[in-house]
Amino acid sequence: IAVVTQNNNSITLRWHKIDGISTYRLQYEDNGAPVTENISDTSGETFVQHVVSGLTAGTEYSFSLFTVLNGVSSFKFSFSAATVPLSVTSVRVLERLVDRVTLQWENPDQAWKHSLSINDTNASITQQKTTNVVSYLISNLKPGTMYQFSVTTVFSGLSSAAYIDHTLTQIDCSAVSWSVTNSSIQGTVEGLFSKATASNGSETLISPEGKNVKFSGLHPGATYEISLLYETSSERYPQCGINIPIIPPSIFAHCSYWGSGYSALIKWDQPVGVWTTGELTINGKTVTLNPDENQLIVDGLQPAKTYKVSVNSELETEADPLRSELFTFFCSTDNRGVIAGSVVGVLLCGAVVCVIAFIVLRKPDHIRLGSKTADRNEETVSAAKFPGHFQQLSLDENRGFSLEYEALAPVGTGQTCKAAILPENREKNRFNILPYDWCRVKLNASAPKETDYINASYIPGYNSSREYIATQGPLPSTVADFWRMIWEQKVKRVVMVTNHKEAGGAKCAQYWPEGLKQSQYGDVLVSVTSELKEPNWTLRQFTIKQKRSSEQRSVKHFHFTVWPDRGVPQGTEVLIQFRRIVRQDIESDGSKAPTVVHCSDGVGRTGTFIALDFLLQQLEKQQAVGIKDFLHRMRRHRSHMVQTESQYFFLHQCIMDILQDEHIYENDDTYANTIQLQEIM
Repeated sequence: IAVVTQNNNSITLRWHKIDGISTYRLQYEDNGAPVTENISDTSGETFVQHVVSGLTAGTEYSFSLFTVLNGVSSFKFSFSAATVPLSVTSVRVLERLVDRVTLQWENPDQAWKHSLSINDTNASITQQKTTNVVSYLISNLKPGTMYQFSVTTVFSGLSSAAYIDHTLTQIDCSAVSWSVTNSSIQGTVEGLFSKATASNGSETLISPEGKNVKFSGLHPGATYEISLLYETSSERYPQCGINIPIIPPSIFAHCSYWGSGYSALIKWDQPVGVWTTGELTINGKTVTLNPDENQLIVDGLQPAKTYKVSVNSELETEADPLRSELFTFFCSTDNRGVIAGSVVGVLLCGAVVCVIAFIVLRKPDHIRLGSKTADRNEETVSAAKFPGHFQQLSLDENRGFSLEYEALAPVGTGQTCKAAILPENREKNRFNILPYDWCRVKLNASAPKETDYINASYIPGYNSSREYIATQGPLPSTVADFWRMIWEQKVKRVVMVTNHKEAGGAKCAQYWPEGLKQSQYGDVLVSVTSELKEPNWTLRQFTIKQKRSSEQRSVKHFHFTVWPDRGVPQGTEVLIQFRRIVRQDIESDGSKAPTVVHCSDGVGRTGTFIALDFLLQQLEKQQAVGIKDFLHRMRRHRSHMVQTESQYFFLHQCIMDILQDEHIYENDDTYANTIQLQEIM
């Protein structure tokens, strides 16, 4: 007897006819019931082929075969054969870890065995148990990797058709080298995932696609749950989750007189963010700060002295505490011993003023009239005198800074903004910051429905009267206008000092294509040719082409990513470094085209960056700076430039830090490496 074929529910048998006999009887049991099949073959062949059907899958059958002649049966011939077992219909992924998975499926028959294979020769496969449920542990796998596996059922040397599926190992988020600031989290993740999110309970942010996971515009000191997910059209694989606290907010403090100079009162603005404690160091003494307070008195000082003070916040975590960047300032104690001398000096100054006034009043009219019509003189403070100037402004809780900043409020406000409030232009303004008519940037309006309006203003610099263009972050409806301006003004670089979203709000539309792709905005075709991401900024290179022209131009994009809205960066050094990269590019290029600078409203962070660039040029070439004077000039061209008092103070702090720590400004390795990478772009 030969078994020709076997499947789940039938067996095909073949045997040679005995002495030409064509009648046979086949007996067997199926599920305990006897079965007899009478077989008559009149085909004329020398053999008989018979299909035994209706059988049970994965069962061993004992057969008896008889020859029958004239109603008489021969002795039986006994043999056995089995049907093919059923395939596994479903496999559950019971456990999915970084380096192992556990698979499980139902086993309807204890006599059946199973064979499991996977497309990794290094994998280790272990059967854990065999009852009505079969479980296999597959270990020694790679994190974040998709694996295909197959399962076959085996019985009596027969194998079922393979069940083929796939599974995915998880990613170890704790193994990623996460880099955090007080407003961002970023890290490079190896392994398969399609979406990365960060949530602190009140907001959820999504990282750009790719293995370089980055979240910006975060709440200082908050703890974010980072989740990675891999999704297909039919399946979702949670890949990993980790809670990451970020750097707490910086504390900006100032001091005032206390205790006749033997003490100092230190005050600070309550920072926006989460912090659990802080430290203030003065005169070799470290004091712990309480988040519920905003001032303290430091004793043990000497009158008429100036002390260096450093302060930072801390955030307790499960690991080591996180600390904000040190904020350093100088605190002068009371000087009661020189009050009399000060009074005499004031009286002498008053006498001098009176003499000068008398002389001026006695001058001929044409001299007095000439002095009224002269341009406003530049007011600068020399580098040598700036520390004393800074300390003087810091007295009495920074009262000098407040008075200077408040005095700038009305500058330029009487000028007209007629174009900005026209009905067809109103929706092109992001906020109520409007460009003045006399110095606004005008677009070429050639098409019937086009206007010449964009919310942008020319701003003077150290080298020309139109060295910068200060503009708002483009709205989705003004992106095409933005690129019209870039093309028409022949702009070669854009400085962006905001993020698209901050604190859950939209700050600027994304006006370039994602990845190294190409998009068209109005008549301008924009391609991203390179992108270099650093912890605090990203450098990009765009190629732009107007639809009606064959000319192509290159535009560099300098994107500073760690500057909170209406605030200041965590420290001065990082912005000074970023500004130097931009300035070196301007000077190496030699072009007289304006540099476009924008944040969200185009005045706060924008004005602070432009002022810093101007002042550092002025410091380098004149050994003096005129912060208030340049702010006055900027505000004549665009309202609210340097939007907050903290930004005004920050500019002074930048100058102080450069004067006290010259390596910040020198062309050190940090600058050289960054510029070298920039040139590769």
